[in-house]
Amino acid sequence: MSSSLLAQRIQALEESSTLGMTKKARELAAQGHKVISLSVGEPDFKTPAHICEAAKKAIDDGFHGYSPVAGYPDLRMAIANKLKRDNGLEWASENIVVSTGAKHSLANAIAALIDPGDEVIIFSPYWVSYSEMVKLAEGTSVIVQGSFENNFKVTAEQFEAAITPKTKMVMFASPNNPTGSVYTESELRDIANVVARHERIFVLADEIYEYINFTQGGHFSIGSIPEIKDRVITVNGVAKGHAMTGWRIGFIAAAKWIADGVEKLQGQVTSGTNSIAQKAAVAAFNGTLDHAYEMKAAYDRRRKLVVGKLREIEGFKVNMPDGAFYAFPDISYFFGKSDGKTTINDSDDFCNWLLQEAFVATVAGSGFGAPNCMRISTAAADEQLEEACERIKNAVAKLK
Repeated sequence: MSSSLLAQRIQALEESSTLGMTKKARELAAQGHKVISLSVGEPDFKTPAHICEAAKKAIDDGFHGYSPVAGYPDLRMAIANKLKRDNGLEWASENIVVSTGAKHSLANAIAALIDPGDEVIIFSPYWVSYSEMVKLAEGTSVIVQGSFENNFKVTAEQFEAAITPKTKMVMFASPNNPTGSVYTESELRDIANVVARHERIFVLADEIYEYINFTQGGHFSIGSIPEIKDRVITVNGVAKGHAMTGWRIGFIAAAKWIADGVEKLQGQVTSGTNSIAQKAAVAAFNGTLDHAYEMKAAYDRRRKLVVGKLREIEGFKVNMPDGAFYAFPDISYFFGKSDGKTTINDSDDFCNWLLQEAFVATVAGSGFGAPNCMRISTAAADEQLEEACERIKNAVAKLK
């Protein structure tokens, strides 16, 4: 049998570049190489003890069965309280649907709202799965590029210029993966003003890196702007801020008719998410944020370390990220250069060469809509980051 018999929608999908590079790194490590993997966006911290204890209690208390499709009532209430406390969002439990990770929540929202031919404006650079999710829904991605000079952020003027009669949604992350850029309250209000003038457009706001924000202004949720509240779908979860990537808990908060549509879809595809993980998430949302602040302090130190080291290497052009845990340097200086065996033509070549030459796993910017760049995760121990930067420096010195 041939893979050509797979459905066209699957054949058309690109492999996740982050997961693809992580797989290559694991294969090299299995061969005995000392690989430093800076490809995956995963906190290197353990889930806090009080959250783990809540999961153990849930097992002892017998939460072993199917959960409600939209999530346990106490979890939805905890999320509603969190949104009011941290984001200025007034949503009731009925406006919230819990899913198997924020990635699932994004896919649900797109599938529930996008028809074939609808256009989705995506602010670029963007997380690798955004455009593929739109593709699965048979929508059309309209990529709007933020400039390096504007810290990779798209302006309201650029956004409005991309709108057509077919535009149904705009989606972006703040803090951003892969760039670490953070949209200010003023910038988000300008974007909201554009949305307000176009009544058919919905906003899909990915806020999964909310607690990893180094700006003085802090995090601002576009959904808190009253004029467009009912057209904003806020997506978040526990993976990054609570170091709970493997627990797979995400959610949307939106107008009830949108939440109902997502619940209807989820009821036919996955039903309710893991019961034990939901009880752990209740503890995460209701408990202290001390661990989130501790992780943020570590990420702050690491971003400065990595950006400082990279700026010492000729050819690297890099902004200081305002959030998340990534550095996103422009590496186009190396295109056309060679070590005598391999010629670097693009960011994919560069990252693959770096993995083979220095055993440092990074991710090419091509999958993020920024082919001149590469993504480096700073969610690793300081010693690993220092070693990785030294390996990168020594490797690129061979390119002439």
